[in-house]
Amino acid sequence: MNKVCFLHHGHSWTRFANLLIFCSIVVSGTIVTTVSGESPKSPLPSRGRIENALIVTQLPSGTALEQQGPVAGGLLRADFGDGSRLVKVYPDLSTEVLSHSFHSACDPEISFDSSHILFAGKRKPTDNWTIFEMAIDGSGVRQVTNGESSCRSPGYQAMLYTIVSPKPWYQLTFVGSEKGAVNEYGTTTATNLYSCKLDGLEVRRLTFNLSSDMDPSIMPDGRLLFASWQRSTLNRGLLGRVSLFAISIDGTDYSAFCTDQGKRIKHMPCPTTKGIAVFIEADRLPWDGAGSVGSVQLRRPLHSYRPITRESDGLFHSPSPLSDGKVLISRRSPDGMDTHGVYRLDPSTGELELIFDSPGYHDIQAKMVYPRPEPDGRSSVVTEKDTNGKLYCLNVYISDLDKPQWMPAGTVKRLRVLEGISSADDITGPNNGIPPLAQRRILGEIDVEQDGSFNIEIPANIPIELQTLDADGMALRSCSWIWARNHEPRGCIGCHEDGELTPENTLVKAITRPPIKLTLPPKRRRTVDFRRDIMPIIAKKCVRCHDKSDSVPGLTRDLSLVAHPGGKVYFNGSYESLLVEARQSGYGKYVHPGRARTSPLIWHIFGRNTSRPWDDMFSQEKVTRMPPDESPALTEDQRRTFVEWIDMGALWDGIPGPDNLPGYKQNSGGSEK
Repeated sequence: MNKVCFLHHGHSWTRFANLLIFCSIVVSGTIVTTVSGESPKSPLPSRGRIENALIVTQLPSGTALEQQGPVAGGLLRADFGDGSRLVKVYPDLSTEVLSHSFHSACDPEISFDSSHILFAGKRKPTDNWTIFEMAIDGSGVRQVTNGESSCRSPGYQAMLYTIVSPKPWYQLTFVGSEKGAVNEYGTTTATNLYSCKLDGLEVRRLTFNLSSDMDPSIMPDGRLLFASWQRSTLNRGLLGRVSLFAISIDGTDYSAFCTDQGKRIKHMPCPTTKGIAVFIEADRLPWDGAGSVGSVQLRRPLHSYRPITRESDGLFHSPSPLSDGKVLISRRSPDGMDTHGVYRLDPSTGELELIFDSPGYHDIQAKMVYPRPEPDGRSSVVTEKDTNGKLYCLNVYISDLDKPQWMPAGTVKRLRVLEGISSADDITGPNNGIPPLAQRRILGEIDVEQDGSFNIEIPANIPIELQTLDADGMALRSCSWIWARNHEPRGCIGCHEDGELTPENTLVKAITRPPIKLTLPPKRRRTVDFRRDIMPIIAKKCVRCHDKSDSVPGLTRDLSLVAHPGGKVYFNGSYESLLVEARQSGYGKYVHPGRARTSPLIWHIFGRNTSRPWDDMFSQEKVTRMPPDESPALTEDQRRTFVEWIDMGALWDGIPGPDNLPGYKQNSGGSEK
């Protein structure tokens, strides 16, 4: 989903006075190797000089953390930072520790005028991570956030203003979490971007992704560039991807920046002064999140991906900009047996130059102390008094499909709007091979206009998933988690369209009428789950043929949970028969959570392969219809219930979950009378 250019409400403005001037950095020292060229003649490049001080995070080596693998199947780095310290490195390479009063300190960010440092710190080992600010010499330490939950990765924002505000004001960005909220995979805390004023007041959440958002950095136009774990559906495999997205500093205008190009994981983005964004990428992360280096152009990020280093060049970490277009970056050897040192990297040539390396420490998150231009300020339409936002689409048939004829006009009949529910359950990964997805509730369904447009009003500040539906109510395309801020009119050109295209100047039908309100209170938002909604259908229509020992799949009327080694119980036999045989892709043998159209169970219910030409399961082979002609057929409502259940994630039990199964006695999951 991408914003429509001619209705953009987050326009930038540039301060015309007191612009800061770049300080030049004198680069010296002979370069012995380039990371994109031939093998070096010596193990490391020569050491180059610096004309300005560095602020560096030093993480002691040899800790247990280095032996720990990454989390979430290799998509997220471990929560490193305990025991770290902030060090100032002077041009003569002498050092001074700035964080003596802290047990841990990391994530430094230099103010635009180079006078102050934001950082994340812990006074005591048991403290939550909290945002602090200090002068560039380490004096005047003050606490910014209140420490009620962990706050990391702070950054200064440009000025923000509204039409009615008497004057602009400044904010900072940080990464935080809601108490008890775990990510969709269920293994670690879900993180999102937040903002507050420089005094720590008026904390506001900016992103509403149920997996995790991280690594915010400010771009010259004042928007935030950040990494986002996209796992709202299993279209990209069991775990999805970590991609780059952009938003305005008030949380509006959320848009894709660099998604499917390059490797599966892209994080730690760094906008440079030469108009590119440099980032770390990998297909699977080590403990610290290090990887190769890639880049895209800031003006055309969706079509300009370029790798800068190879895996054999080393493991890189935390790039930061220099005034000449180069970046500071940390590096360790490809085998990971040594520690990170700080290097200067030229993204245009791949030339690499060692700057600083302290034995016994991983030297990461290096920032050069120099004044730099303040990014453009941003205007905001966010109004807290308005509890809703608006979302419209010009034409759902404008898409990224390889062949437009795959989805001709008239294919999309309706739009299903789902709300994602944050989980506080302590799930420890896939239960018995079945990957959990976030609970979804239906905000509503509407007809799509003949020209492919729609216009809706939705509750603000909640995760939303849009699903375009065919005549059978099956999701054709689904988006990742999006949202609308309070009073935000959010628009998109099409469904998974090329975000660098400009739409035709056409007045679409949906915009000529007021938006359709999909603002049901939470208690009236419908859910569909297996235990409450699917099992009665199976018991009534399916078990008579599928309860035999040789039946495939084997189904049962029994709601009792199946015991597994170690005494763990998760689901009943019928649910496990449909989903437990998960392949590498994350799909069950008969049910593909989030994709009813490719699920073999749905094929047999409808008597045909319901996948589409853009699916890897697409086929014209004949499918046997179930149940057989001599058995009572499923009603239209029952078929739709199966479709909704799978498209909404194929969950075992949902919220709200009344025990309303007629004919069953509930006891530890329930059993047949």
